[in-house]
Amino acid sequence: MGNAGLTHDPDVLASFLEDAAHFSGGHARELVVPTNEAELARALRSSRTVLPIGAQSSLTGGATPMGETIINTRRLTGIEFLAADRVRVGTGVTLEALNKALQTAGCLYPPAPTFSGAFVGGTVATNAAGAATFKYGTTRDWVEGMTVVLPSGDVLDLVRGATRAASGRFELRLASGTVTVPIPSYRMPVSPKLSAGYFAAPDMDLIDLFIGSEGTLGVVASVTLRVLPRRPAMCSALVPFSTESAALEFTGALRDAARETWRTCSRRGIDASSIEFMDARSLSIVREDRADTANNIQLASSTQAALLVTLELRAGATAAEAFDEIGRAGDPDQPDTPLSNFCRMLLDAGVFDDTAIAMPGDAARMAQLAALREAVPAGVNQRVGVAKRTADAAIEKAAADIAVPFHRIDELLSAFRSDAARRGLDAVVWGHLSDGNLHPNVIARTRDEWQAAREAVAEVGRSAIRLGGVPMAEHGVGRSPIKQALLRELYGDDGIEQMRAVKRAIDPEWKMAPGVLFPA
Repeated sequence: MGNAGLTHDPDVLASFLEDAAHFSGGHARELVVPTNEAELARALRSSRTVLPIGAQSSLTGGATPMGETIINTRRLTGIEFLAADRVRVGTGVTLEALNKALQTAGCLYPPAPTFSGAFVGGTVATNAAGAATFKYGTTRDWVEGMTVVLPSGDVLDLVRGATRAASGRFELRLASGTVTVPIPSYRMPVSPKLSAGYFAAPDMDLIDLFIGSEGTLGVVASVTLRVLPRRPAMCSALVPFSTESAALEFTGALRDAARETWRTCSRRGIDASSIEFMDARSLSIVREDRADTANNIQLASSTQAALLVTLELRAGATAAEAFDEIGRAGDPDQPDTPLSNFCRMLLDAGVFDDTAIAMPGDAARMAQLAALREAVPAGVNQRVGVAKRTADAAIEKAAADIAVPFHRIDELLSAFRSDAARRGLDAVVWGHLSDGNLHPNVIARTRDEWQAAREAVAEVGRSAIRLGGVPMAEHGVGRSPIKQALLRELYGDDGIEQMRAVKRAIDPEWKMAPGVLFPA
């Protein structure tokens, strides 16, 4: 590849021309794969336009090049433990590699999203989140420092708390002089998950400007993350329900119980870090694709909704202890424990006998339960792919990434399904129910359905805004025309112009990721 991994080879470039969103039209002039900060800075200074990419797991087209120089961070892979609860990581490190290193050290990075192949840099760029946001928050809450290289090649070493906005702006001292960066005045939605444009708050930390900026302001070379110094023992439970309303009611009660446990620091309370949701159509896809039998899971035909619950137990808890706790559920004279309390909730809901529980240490069974949930998006993608190949090449995935306050979930689901039914569409919903983050999808089978599906996805995004939520919760905005339009609805024309003013200040040549977040 030559110096700093530079190549113009079309055969090499061909493997980088689309991301997980399969956004069409990808093309690039060259690829640079830097091995260190100096090479990264040199590539930024010498390039006319740049698109930083990692694993290209973006679901918004944000990692699909449109003629830019591609900068791939896969060689920035250092992992250095700074303290029992701090680790500095190169942004080319995958979540899987990070988790293995942390596991060896007995640590845990809780906000990691579901896809373990994602690069740490990509999760920072989108303020990614995952199933455990309910307890642990998003990536932003765990970033303590970063080294970011600006479009000019200037390098900023940022430490949380060291640089805060004053009088509505930042003053950056760069090699070319002082640059004034205005802070947008729009009010961001109050949401557990938020990946909707530039972060803005009156006295915000400079580090937060780059988290969630989707590579439009600079390239993060390394990041210092806070981690849990001790890994809790975990077990998971697949809980089936005959009605969706029962599943939502159980989730509400479980959320309340978990929050009470955290508030009181109870060692006997229920500590649920995540509650995943699959609706009736999700489960029908699982059955059609035989993902249930493949993972040794029995789903009754009457099951209309299912929850995948992750419970945290004390560090070092064993399967034998867990079995003992479960056995106490039916005996009111036995002392309460986290698992016995959870099982009593299952008994009260009438679902104990049908619940599958993976014990602490049973990684294989936990993987099976998780695979059932992952079979839903995989099944949707497979069906969309078939329609694209056999019906019309224009058909693409139509998916939303919305978050609303939990007490508005019913309204959101009702609005989405009513709209989909009116349009005659095949609708499916799954997601991170514990933090109100759902993924309504439409499986289009024809070009007409694809057009209607796009409208339905846009409409559910507008519904999320009306219900006090956000239409971009954890995947970002990227190049998606629907999400860019929703971003404008969220903040208004003036809000978008304020974002563009931030970009003009840091990237006056509009070099970084043009067309991402808003049209170039």
